Amino acid sequence: MTVQRLHVTKRYSEVAISGDLVHLAGQLADDTSVDITAQTQQTLDLIDRLLAEAGTDKQHIMSVMIFLKDISLDYAAMNAVWDAWCADIQAPPRTCVEAKLYHADVLVEMTVVAVKP
Repeated sequence: MTVQRLHVTKRYSEVAISGDLVHLAGQLADDTSVDITAQTQQTLDLIDRLLAEAGTDKQHIMSVMIFLKDISLDYAAMNAVWDAWCADIQAPPRTCVEAKLYHADVLVEMTVVAVKP
């Protein structure tokens, strides 16, 4: 089975597709100077765009891994944005953990596995 990769750099690919399976690398906000609400929205917007490029959408997500810099501080605000994003679908399975992220300004990162319809 072949693997198609999108947005390939020397170090990683943003998307890997094999058959009907779609994997997104860890996605984060373009502007990490903003608060958790804006970073979460930017991250989910990027996920929507990448899933569309891969031929699928959020309705077909199999799992999401959410990494928060400070879960006690940012969990509720992240969930408010997440809940609005999931309002028109059945919420996908997810895991949310606190993690030391690659840069101090990054408050949230999400990794997604989805299928093509």
